[in-house]
Amino acid sequence: MLKRLDKIRFRGQKRDEFLDLAESPNASDSECNDDIPVKHRSSLKDTEEQRDPDYKMTDADPLSEVKGHLEIALLEKHFLQEELRKLREETNVETLKQELEKEKSKRVDLEQKMNDILRSRLEDSPPPPPKPQVASLNGTGDKQKETFRCRIWKWLYERFGVYIEDFRFQPEENTVETEEPLSAKRLTENMRRLKRGAKPVTNFMRNLSALSSWHSVYTSAIAFIIYMNAAWHGWVLPMFLFLAILRLSLNYLIAKGWRIQWSIVPEVSEPMEPPKEELTVSEKFQLVLDVAQKAQNLFGKMADVLEKIKNLFMWVQPEITQKLYVGLWVAFIASCLLPYKLMGFMIGIYAGIKFFIIDFMFKSCPKLRDKYDTPYIVWTTLPTDPQLKERNNTTLSRRMQPVVARSGQSTSMSCGIGREEESGRAYNTKRGPFHEVFNLSENERPLSVCENGWRCCLINRDRKMPTDYIRNGVLYVTENYLCFESSSSRATSSKKNKVIKLQDITDIQKYKVLSVLPGSGMGISITTPSTLKPLVFGAMIHRDEAFDAIHSQYTKIMSSTAAPTVTNPET
Repeated sequence: MLKRLDKIRFRGQKRDEFLDLAESPNASDSECNDDIPVKHRSSLKDTEEQRDPDYKMTDADPLSEVKGHLEIALLEKHFLQEELRKLREETNVETLKQELEKEKSKRVDLEQKMNDILRSRLEDSPPPPPKPQVASLNGTGDKQKETFRCRIWKWLYERFGVYIEDFRFQPEENTVETEEPLSAKRLTENMRRLKRGAKPVTNFMRNLSALSSWHSVYTSAIAFIIYMNAAWHGWVLPMFLFLAILRLSLNYLIAKGWRIQWSIVPEVSEPMEPPKEELTVSEKFQLVLDVAQKAQNLFGKMADVLEKIKNLFMWVQPEITQKLYVGLWVAFIASCLLPYKLMGFMIGIYAGIKFFIIDFMFKSCPKLRDKYDTPYIVWTTLPTDPQLKERNNTTLSRRMQPVVARSGQSTSMSCGIGREEESGRAYNTKRGPFHEVFNLSENERPLSVCENGWRCCLINRDRKMPTDYIRNGVLYVTENYLCFESSSSRATSSKKNKVIKLQDITDIQKYKVLSVLPGSGMGISITTPSTLKPLVFGAMIHRDEAFDAIHSQYTKIMSSTAAPTVTNPET
């Protein structure tokens, strides 16, 4: 059996007779093809008959033939895998890309070298020879001039070419600054930095104010004498420059470690609180509120100054801007007619008298200041934009009042409506008339304190549904009732509205909805016999005003009802 297997192995096709990779069928080892084995078998039989004619087929011969064909197929697979691996190595994309980049870099280097060589040749090469037809005697002289000119240009370029390159125009790069997220720690740090940065300016202004108000009599007298002497001799500008140099010299000594403190007004050192690493939620909230309040006040003052300057130049107040207009014309004519030396002398003398004497008198006598201090009067009377808006609204309402009064008189005369009914109709809510919304009598109307109501939210802790637990709306107070109009009520009179009789209230207190937040809270709790838990009106911005109004009306009603009736003893 082994002999026959060896014969079958070595009687198979040679490696050269195998199908090429491009001609071989695209099939795997597990796939079967009926045509190929038949051809192999026929060819094998023919070769066997040709080589070994004495060989006779037995029953075990087909099995041996199959084994031989299997070995041949495995060998063919091995050779095909080797060829495929070689092809993949030859067609490697990454290596091709690397070689291409190398070639490109070499090409760029060669081009740069060629440009440098050509440039050097052009600089060093003499001018082109003259035409042979025109013979000039000064040919050598022209060549020398050209070479000398090229050398001069080359020397100038080497010396000043770097500076010329700086004047090349380039498009501006639009850089977008990244905004930092909101952080309480960062906000407080920036506010402290602003305060520290503005401290020298505030100290300087405070010293000037103390100097003009004669806080220290000896210092102010010496400063007045020195300034007036400098103004008389025309040394005001050198004096200020000398003071600036002196201030810088003192700052240099302070930076070197010297302890020099000179101030007309003694500095008050504020206690520095050590920064806390871990803050509670309430402390962070209070910190943010304090910083926001300071920023609000600072921005408000800056906006007032800018709006007043804008309104001064835009003729919002013509009588004030007219004074500035006349003053500018006078200054212009004086500067054209008078010499500059005389102008400087007059301005210096007036500034010294104004700063040291007139301002001191105006600060000491406020009534005198209100009458005769023109800059102070102009600045205080200049309006800001909110003040202008308020004035326009008041003037408009004043103009509308006579028209409304006339129309009210005509309607009352024609229809016979009384003043009380007319005033009662003026109180309307968004849903309709006040008495219809809350199903009250027409005499019930909101007090003058809460004509527009207080925005709040009603927290009814007896309810379990979220929609009934909290309701947003407006709270009103009348003479006998406490009325809450829900913002979600669509009809004129809705069950979502709440009406509480002031006599039924058993207790009224200020309430703090969230204990985590700082302060005394923004809510009012009201207890009635019909509710198990007190009703809370929270998120009220004007909580104290509302509480005072409700409490005063409540005490007024309770005192009137609790007053004992006086009976006649004779009866």
